[in-house]
Amino acid sequence: MLAELHIRDFAIIDELQLHFAPGFSALTGETGAGKSIIVDAVELVLGGRADATSVRAGADRAIIEAVFRLEPGQRTAIDLVLEREGLEGDDPDLLLLGREVRLSGRNVCRVNGRAVTLALLRQVAEGLVDIHGQSEHLSLLRVREHVNLLDRYAELWPLRVQVAELAGRVREIRRELADLVLREQELAHRADLLQFQIGEIGAAALQFGEEKELLKERLRLTHAEQLTALVSEALCTLEEGEGQAVAALDLLGAAQRALEGLARVDPALEPRLRAAESLNYQVEELVGGLRDYQEQIEHNPQRLQEVEERLTLIRRLERKYGTTIPDVLTYAEKAAQELDTITHSEERVAELQADEERLLAELGELAAELSLRRREAAERLAAGIEDELGDLRMEGARFGVDFRLREDPEGVPVDEWRMANGEWRMANGELLSAISNLQSARVAFDSSGIDRVEFLVSPNPGEPLKPLVKIASGGETSRLMLALKTVLSRADETPTLIFDEIDQGIGGRVGATVGEKLWGLTVGTRPGGGLAAGRGPGGLRHQVLCVTHLPQLAGFGDVHFRVEKHVEKTGAGERTVARVRQLQGGARVEELAQMLGASGEAAYRSAEEILEQVASRKLQRVVNIEPET
Repeated sequence: MLAELHIRDFAIIDELQLHFAPGFSALTGETGAGKSIIVDAVELVLGGRADATSVRAGADRAIIEAVFRLEPGQRTAIDLVLEREGLEGDDPDLLLLGREVRLSGRNVCRVNGRAVTLALLRQVAEGLVDIHGQSEHLSLLRVREHVNLLDRYAELWPLRVQVAELAGRVREIRRELADLVLREQELAHRADLLQFQIGEIGAAALQFGEEKELLKERLRLTHAEQLTALVSEALCTLEEGEGQAVAALDLLGAAQRALEGLARVDPALEPRLRAAESLNYQVEELVGGLRDYQEQIEHNPQRLQEVEERLTLIRRLERKYGTTIPDVLTYAEKAAQELDTITHSEERVAELQADEERLLAELGELAAELSLRRREAAERLAAGIEDELGDLRMEGARFGVDFRLREDPEGVPVDEWRMANGEWRMANGELLSAISNLQSARVAFDSSGIDRVEFLVSPNPGEPLKPLVKIASGGETSRLMLALKTVLSRADETPTLIFDEIDQGIGGRVGATVGEKLWGLTVGTRPGGGLAAGRGPGGLRHQVLCVTHLPQLAGFGDVHFRVEKHVEKTGAGERTVARVRQLQGGARVEELAQMLGASGEAAYRSAEEILEQVASRKLQRVVNIEPET
């Protein structure tokens, strides 16, 4: 709800701070005192059109700030925008909107103290206030809201959610199908590439650890002559000796024999003898091993070439598919999996198409049920609104709901029997032309179902029903909107309703009825016509602000503000300023008496009677409140 409004240097208002409470607030005052200026200020802070001429004379800018107290349901939707844009405030239950209009023509918009674009301000503010008399901020004049209001009125939202879920699943399947079709040629090229890569890697028959062994073999083949010479030199030294040198084995044999003689004389040298024997044995083993190695040395240029070619192949594959053989083999495995997916894409397309058709059939059944229940609810809605219009002295006014279906070969199938037998009818009973002219049994759909819903009205007898968005402005329109709001109050989630010009062309008796209906919006209307004190299963509590000239209407206000215009003397001359004060007790009686256009004791008594009658009617209706369940 609107909690505070601060206006500075706007039109004839120099400085104004208003605090609003829940319930019904009436704004009264003489013509030209500035009542509608307050409404204009609210419209401006919500993102309405700005005009530098609205800046107060002598000032360089006008500033309007509004503080809204958010209900939990509002917070969920608004918080998403605030979090996305980084505009969270210190108190999550409060929202601060600001607008600054400068003489230069530039204007600054703020949300929670941070500068934002006008578009973002409007996005955040949408749904906070309905201004009746300012069509730019009237939710009922947004056609896309009509189906939402109808569904909430008829308590069809659970069924609507099921339809939206099915529609979402169909959209997901269609996105995947479109992606597969779009990528068909690309996937064909990809499949060819994958087949080549898998074949190339497979033909190489790579083995784990192969590269390391090949590098060792290449080293041996490359140095075969050097290895042979060095082995021969080692064997010669160990077995034969070189030149005058004695072979190592001969020297070790002589040493061993000498130690044997020593050990016979001195057994303490027995360990030394054993060491000599072991050393001699090790050298003999060394010689045997070198001879085996000598026999394995291969002087094979052809094998060296084969090894080089194999290593070249391995390194080429590693450059293309990975840095090691395991990487290359892993790439081949993943490529095979991807190729399998592509190969089976045709099967996937067929599977998705079958799923799509199955879901479309389910969606068609569910959307048809939703559509028929909407039409039933539309008849009740039309009757209720026309009754309300009668109370407001618009007996000849009519209301209807237009339902339209659009043919779409890719839409949901609908029951041809229902079409042929005319089960789908408009609220006025006429067979829907859009249905009877359909050439196929498939219709377009979205997350709300298959219907394109629009409210129609005829304010005067004999006039045809016309779209609500095209009706003329003024008091008649405001009363029409009041009738709609009264019936739709439990479906309308807009927390604050502002009515301007609603009393044009009506007298005191109708004014009292209008006042009672406005007050009724603040306590909620139950489906059966009773009142619900607050937000509950049967109704929504709205905050209502109404600018009025009728005392019978103003008497229903829970809070009464009087807007006054004064002429003040300044150093530069005179200037006109607007002031607002809250009326209570005798001051309120005096204001109502002045609004009656009379003076003296009789006028005061009439004003008191208005307040007494209002209190009685309020009490009577509150007593009849149905108990909350």
